[in-house]
Amino acid sequence: MGQTMQQTAMQTTIPAVEPFNPATVLAGAQRPDFEVISRWVPAGVHVLDLGCGDGTLLSKLIRERGVTGYGIEKNDTNIATCVAKGLHVLQQDLEAGLSWFGDDSFDVVILSLTLQAVHETENIMREIVRVGKKAIVSVPNFGYWEHRLSVFRGQMPVSKTLPYEWYNTPNVRVLTLKDFEKLAHDLDCRVTRRMVLHDQQEVRFLPNLRGSLAIFEME
Repeated sequence: MGQTMQQTAMQTTIPAVEPFNPATVLAGAQRPDFEVISRWVPAGVHVLDLGCGDGTLLSKLIRERGVTGYGIEKNDTNIATCVAKGLHVLQQDLEAGLSWFGDDSFDVVILSLTLQAVHETENIMREIVRVGKKAIVSVPNFGYWEHRLSVFRGQMPVSKTLPYEWYNTPNVRVLTLKDFEKLAHDLDCRVTRRMVLHDQQEVRFLPNLRGSLAIFEME
């Protein structure tokens, strides 16, 4: 009798539910910058996806745009996931630069929500326009009004585009849209196209205040 009750209790045990991690919003299908990048990448070109994560974007580009190319990632788990998807991926730290690639080796180099996590910011900006005929970069906008309000209240912001707490964030930089455009200008990187988004909607009016995410095309 006691054994039967114990078995029944075991069968009805409800598994623990892991708490929601907002970083997962930036890891897959809910990435609005992926949709814009996919539209901007011409069909059939050769691409390099820097900080490619689990290969979601690269897989999407291969499937929808017929591209060829490589991803670069340093995380072991992400590397294994990319390989399982059949992607060509190189394990490398972006801080080391891209010296193993020649000039104009790729039609498009992509850096999606990765620039803010790189220490050697100027170097990687120079490198992406060197090895690529054009580059596409997406960045979170620290100048978004809710981010500014959080700082005004004395706390670092946590949002869909900045999903980590200050103590566990991989980000080492914070930047606004104007900051990025000034850096691009200072490095002689010509911005040829820009789209600013919030909640998957394009923001045209006061974008540095009302947009939480921006995508830039450069050459």
